[in-house]
Amino acid sequence: MSEHSSNNAQKNDFIRNIIRDDIKAQKYPQIVTRFPPEPNGYLHLGHVKSICLNFGIAEEFGGVCNLRFDDTNPTAEKQDFIDNIENDVKWLGFEWAGEAHHASGYFDQLYAWAVQLIEQGDAYVDLQSPEQIRDNRGSFNEAGTPSPQRDASVAENLARFNEMKDGKFAEGEAVLRAKIDMASPNMNMRDPVIYRVMHQAHHQTGDKWCIYPMYDFAHPLSDALEGITHSLCTLEFEDHRPFYDWTVEKIGFEVPPHQYEFSRLNVDHTMTSKRKLKQLVDEGVVSGWDDPRMPTIAGMRRRGYTPEGLRDFCERVGVTKVDSVVDFRLLEFSIRQSLETTTARGMAVLKPLKVTITNFYDAVSSWESQKADSVNARWDEDAQTLWLKQPKHPNVDMGEREIPFTETLYIDQGDYEIEPPAGYKRLSPVKPEIRLRNTYVLAVTEHITDDAGNVTELKATIDPATLGNNPEGRKVKGVIHWVSASLGVPATVRMYEQLFSVEDPGSASDVHQVLNPNSLTELAAVVEPSLANADAGTRFQFEREGYFIADSEEHTSDKPVFNQIVSLRDSYKPA
Repeated sequence: MSEHSSNNAQKNDFIRNIIRDDIKAQKYPQIVTRFPPEPNGYLHLGHVKSICLNFGIAEEFGGVCNLRFDDTNPTAEKQDFIDNIENDVKWLGFEWAGEAHHASGYFDQLYAWAVQLIEQGDAYVDLQSPEQIRDNRGSFNEAGTPSPQRDASVAENLARFNEMKDGKFAEGEAVLRAKIDMASPNMNMRDPVIYRVMHQAHHQTGDKWCIYPMYDFAHPLSDALEGITHSLCTLEFEDHRPFYDWTVEKIGFEVPPHQYEFSRLNVDHTMTSKRKLKQLVDEGVVSGWDDPRMPTIAGMRRRGYTPEGLRDFCERVGVTKVDSVVDFRLLEFSIRQSLETTTARGMAVLKPLKVTITNFYDAVSSWESQKADSVNARWDEDAQTLWLKQPKHPNVDMGEREIPFTETLYIDQGDYEIEPPAGYKRLSPVKPEIRLRNTYVLAVTEHITDDAGNVTELKATIDPATLGNNPEGRKVKGVIHWVSASLGVPATVRMYEQLFSVEDPGSASDVHQVLNPNSLTELAAVVEPSLANADAGTRFQFEREGYFIADSEEHTSDKPVFNQIVSLRDSYKPA
């Protein structure tokens, strides 16, 4: 089924316990689940939980999981969405059984079953306007008003439904409704619409149909056709289950599928409304569905999130019937955990401050005799550069990289303060010494400022005896990262905050009012050559800065572009 395995024994949520009981009772020959997205947008974080649950359960219990596109609304669906959904599921590490299914592939059978319901007296064609149907539906305190066509004969309804199919009604002039109970306390059972007129070509069936089934009608019957045993839905479909059961019972399935509801994934500062996310794309608020700030799987993939991290996050969240809001930091924790031992290290200076080493040539001229056993270096006479070899990861064998050490360097602006705050442990006039990572101890001798008093350059010296060694007779605290000013590569680094500024952006009537103006900041950084030369899509830990990925769309060795994945650490600890 998938390229990873799960530990079934550690998962005891209510759905898995139901399945264990069904298996023990030999209720089904095989467990069959499905992931049934509507292809009207890109999948988002909420879908990740459903994907992991449906595919994970099939894998754990020796069953299969179908991928089915519930494509019953051609006005909102596109092939592009289908292609991206398939890519997302594969990227997360799952495989569906056989070919992908489409509800549209069942349209002939669904139409035949609609005719069957009419013949049984369980469905009728309603000629009321959409507004009249809505007004006559009643309220929670008041029964609905039956349609004037509710008691039409079977022959009349068959003729009208055939006219609907033949295009003789305009959109909104006629619908087919299930005949159930206009006084039901469940509004979903008050003669719900099961077919409507839509003069719209379908991306799968072309111009064959001008009537299309409603989702609530097509979904249970598609489940039944595919032999789904456990139809897993989020809690908002709980009130729809009676109609789900009514539909498969009226059509007459001997072993009908059963729907089970679980809580949807709600994460603070995250919106999962496809309609509102589409609005942001259409208005150009974000660069597209795969903008790294978007909670779509495509956006998270471009951001650098890992499938392993997302699966781990869903396992930590678990499966319950109680709606709750998950702390976004738990997601970041899982992503960070997946990156720690899988990403090479590198140095990048995000806000460069120039440092000139005034004794560079004198200091490095004797490096051969001074270097420690732990330092692997070579002097390039032509380039006047000391090349330092360092492992790509301190604890995992990922090979080595060469870092150029030159007369002029860049350090981060935040690593030097003329008037340091309390507890400051980096460079300042009162603390002029610090170790440059992987190389010498550096001492600042002078700082240069512009007219506004901002430090623009440092003059410094390096201690020749400290290449890989601690200085004798004094203790140097602190290590900072650096990049060669002459051989470092200018790069665009994109720093991200959450796209939305409030915990519950989905409750806002105007999405623009809850956008975070600081969700994207672009920095003109400088990176070591090994980072610039990496392939697009390669993830790194920028030492002391965080985890980053070479952008999959824009990164080149000439013009590197990196997206921040997640910060280096967080005080958050999962329960």
